[in-house]
Amino acid sequence: MSDKIGVAILAAGLGKRMGVDIAKPLIPLMGKKLLDFSIDAAADFARSHSLNAQFGVVVGHQKEKVAEHVKLHHSDKEISFPFQKEQLGTADALRSYFNDCPWAKDTDFTLVLCADTPLLTSTELSTLWEELKTNQAKAVAASFKTPKPTGYGRIVRFDKGFQIVEEKDASEEQRQITEVNSGLYIFETKMILENLASIDSNNKAGEFYLTDAFKKDSDVYPVCFDSETPFLGVNSPVQLSNALHQLKLRINESLQASGVLVMDKAHTYIEPTVQISAGTTIYPNCFLHGETTIESGATVEPGTIIKDSVIKTGVLIKAYSYLENALVGESCQVGPYARLRPGTDLGEKVKIGNFVEVKKAKLEKAVSVSHLSYVGDAEVGENVNIGCGFITCNYDGEAKHLTKIGKDSFIGSDTQMIAPINIGERAFVASGSTINQDVPDEGFALSRSRQVTKEKMASRFLKGKWAIKKG
Repeated sequence: MSDKIGVAILAAGLGKRMGVDIAKPLIPLMGKKLLDFSIDAAADFARSHSLNAQFGVVVGHQKEKVAEHVKLHHSDKEISFPFQKEQLGTADALRSYFNDCPWAKDTDFTLVLCADTPLLTSTELSTLWEELKTNQAKAVAASFKTPKPTGYGRIVRFDKGFQIVEEKDASEEQRQITEVNSGLYIFETKMILENLASIDSNNKAGEFYLTDAFKKDSDVYPVCFDSETPFLGVNSPVQLSNALHQLKLRINESLQASGVLVMDKAHTYIEPTVQISAGTTIYPNCFLHGETTIESGATVEPGTIIKDSVIKTGVLIKAYSYLENALVGESCQVGPYARLRPGTDLGEKVKIGNFVEVKKAKLEKAVSVSHLSYVGDAEVGENVNIGCGFITCNYDGEAKHLTKIGKDSFIGSDTQMIAPINIGERAFVASGSTINQDVPDEGFALSRSRQVTKEKMASRFLKGKWAIKKG
């Protein structure tokens, strides 16, 4: 039978130093919220060790918003929301967890972690768990050594057991210690329940410290990690930026190891939910978001933004293009400076050129829209060529209407289609036309006023430097 573990995530903080009116657990980072990283790390850890895990997210500031986000994005997990009424310290937060989660006292172990450590992974949690089991300990705490320990609780080791002394309460000698507390713990549930009741606020901060549960001559162990990076907490915009940098490098280096050519890992933003196949090239200053998938052989040039889109094999996305909720078929070319809006569906070998915008439109194989055009609410058949300056006039002020163009048709430059309208197959629409009537298969459509030229009349209209000088 697998061990039962309760996961207490401390997420009641205000985050005043962040400078935004958002509860700190909901601060956005790499397409997620800070809290999501802690939940995901704990869930991965529990799954990898076949642990029966239940979650308690301790809420406080903006508790309804925090709970709403978690329910929406982590609906596959059992999660409760104990409420910490006042910010009285970490021990008080854990008391709220046990008081408001009826199941928590029946678990075998309790994992405690913070909602503002986005670099933490299941690897660190697994290391801590294995040390707990190996030493048959009552509790373990993750620690690390740092040349700048200011602000951290110091790890004071003894022959048996250890203590964590907060900086405000530390002696000068203790402040010289470079091994510090990370805020990540695993307890035997029975042990922490026995200790919680006796923890007081007799310290300079006047708070109830969970760290007081670690004592001399007890079966408790600090587990010192080689790197402090996984335990980076986010309490300020500077620390948020540092976390972003580390996450970005972690993701990009992982992609490079899998065979993706990320040309500049320091200046490429790829969210963890993005999937990229080996053999793809990503140039610098690209931003890839959400549920984006990029298949092998694709190339994404600099400055491109892609959100929730599918990019098929052999696609070339040229520089400074913007794609959102789009499907780009095999061997297409898009850009530079193209915009594909939601609902765009490009068949294979479609060409979308510079300053072309496509919205809610299906373009079949080998359609070409090379420059300066808008294609919205449209269905375009195979091998259609659309000239420069083409516009689907799809909106009448109240509703959107469909433009249909049959395969093998030619649409000249500077034409407008007044939707709803249907252009047949192998049709030809002459340049400069405004089309408001259907065109049959193989039809030729021309809609222009007759040109009128008046000799010697230009001087009446040219002013200033353009004026025609006489004599």
